[in-house]
Amino acid sequence: MPATAQRAALPLSVIVSAGCVIALMTFGGRSVMGLFTVPMTTDLGWSRETYGLAMAIQNLVWGIAQPIAGGLADKYGTARILAFGALIYAAGFFGMAFGTGEGMLYLTGGLLMGVGIATTSFGLVMAAFGRNVPQERRPMIFGIATAASSMGQFVFAPLGQAFISAFGWQMALVYLGAILLLVIPLSVTLRGKADNTTGGADMPFMQALSRAWGFGSYRLLVIGFFVCGFHLAFITVHLPAYLIQCGLSPNVGSWSIAIIGLFNVIGSLLAGYLGGKFPKQIMLSIIYLSRAIVTGLFLLIPVSEVTAYLYAAVLGLLWLATVPLTAGLVTMFFGARYMGMLYGIAFLSHQIGGFLGVWLGGLAFDQTGSYAIIWYLGMLLGVGSAAIHLPIREQKDEAFELVPA
Repeated sequence: MPATAQRAALPLSVIVSAGCVIALMTFGGRSVMGLFTVPMTTDLGWSRETYGLAMAIQNLVWGIAQPIAGGLADKYGTARILAFGALIYAAGFFGMAFGTGEGMLYLTGGLLMGVGIATTSFGLVMAAFGRNVPQERRPMIFGIATAASSMGQFVFAPLGQAFISAFGWQMALVYLGAILLLVIPLSVTLRGKADNTTGGADMPFMQALSRAWGFGSYRLLVIGFFVCGFHLAFITVHLPAYLIQCGLSPNVGSWSIAIIGLFNVIGSLLAGYLGGKFPKQIMLSIIYLSRAIVTGLFLLIPVSEVTAYLYAAVLGLLWLATVPLTAGLVTMFFGARYMGMLYGIAFLSHQIGGFLGVWLGGLAFDQTGSYAIIWYLGMLLGVGSAAIHLPIREQKDEAFELVPA
């Protein structure tokens, strides 16, 4: 069946609603990993670097697999890839719960979950939305999808901590994995693949990538997105442990992660709305600079439950607000035909940053007993990313002029 017929089979509201629920669950499951840092390392006698390396592998595999998953979804259909990914994602949770030894942690929590997240991520959901939504409405719809992901963080963080408190960390992982299997029936609503029936260019993977990489604004966007990954991964995995180190309870850590997700609903929707009215690259510069400033203030003020929640709230406004803006620029540069793949390449850079943020966080703590050096490095990277985004220009790459928007 042609992609156009598939898109006409369901109302846009149904497609967007189902996609948002998928984004909520898949990002929500990934966002609770920091809650398991202390109980798993304590019970199993692992170092923070061991756990951090597993999460770093997860981020890196996620990034490497993301453009592949996007390309496969563009070619074979989003629903098939989402259903396959949900099985792999759940298997990672189950294996992480009952695996023994560091090697199994790297295989399950690292490799399997990384592949599972990549093949169920909101990047694929946004690619499906991009096929069904006109260009002028995409930033707002991308913002809605990103906000749904953040609601997953808000829902899953206290839920995950409640599971850990009530059933222990092993069964908590099992229950979270079981929830992710619900993605399989929901994925049916996102059937369809990249549509080339309107006469657009159909380039091989490497040719499309080569042409895109030759576009200067895209290169800067990809490089700048590295910093977003560094920030998000470090904070997601290590903030709960950092707050415990500061004398606060585990519940403060879980609610801090949840508050980040809640306020990011506002931040993502606002970024999606403003992305259709103001230059996206300027907004990205402001976001990265603001992260550096807010983090500096957080480190200057004595840590308490109040300051932790305030930091989480402000950071939440800036958390995934980069995503609708970055995705909007990718579609502006190249159209929707190759969005899954080319956004996936940008996301690979994001996840390389995430790999370093998580791993270096654990390494720094084991070596120094403190996360301070990584906090300061994150601030410097935020300032650098703010500068990198300024030269980006909002214009379509002429090499992709034949690709339908």
